[in-house]
Amino acid sequence: MMQPIRICLVEDLKEVREGMVGLFTLDERFEMLASYTDAESAAEHLPGWDADIVIMDINLPGMSGIECIKKIKKQCPHSQFIMFTIYEDDEKVFEALEAGANGYLLKKTPLSKITEALIELHEGGAPMSTQIARKVIERMHMNEADNESANLTSREHEILQWLAKGLLYKEIADRLNITTGTVRQHIHRIYEKLHVQNRTEAINKAFGNK
Repeated sequence: MMQPIRICLVEDLKEVREGMVGLFTLDERFEMLASYTDAESAAEHLPGWDADIVIMDINLPGMSGIECIKKIKKQCPHSQFIMFTIYEDDEKVFEALEAGANGYLLKKTPLSKITEALIELHEGGAPMSTQIARKVIERMHMNEADNESANLTSREHEILQWLAKGLLYKEIADRLNITTGTVRQHIHRIYEKLHVQNRTEAINKAFGNK
């Protein structure tokens, strides 16, 4: 049996926080480490937990969740951050991704989908609510001319689109009828051409704010 995914939560609304803590406490696939009601407390304590995933609200009292990620991202090199929020406007989405968020879920997401998203994130995906993924793709089309300057091939563009939608390497391989190794080779070349080191940076550079 795999080790449980270690979770920390930053959420100021009591009913949401207690519901999430209950969800992960009862699910043996997860280990609930700690929860915080504000970004200041989270910024102080999260580096010490070294959680696999930090679920971060955006609209917190005092410092925002986005500012919190900016502040502690380098202190938590092994943690992935996923935004959990009511906001679905473009600027909040891309500001969060640029701050270092690895995924973006809306609070209206069903509980079963939340646990699926966290497992996907832990396995290398970049889960986003459908509405958010659509905004990423729309921004991609707006910036298509800029992407051409990166000299990506049509297949590399296609793979980058699937990455932005949060698909795993195997899922991309299945959709394109190629091997997982070939997908990895394409992604390696994408990283080289965009001068980035990982999936999140590639999506930010290709589809985020300029």
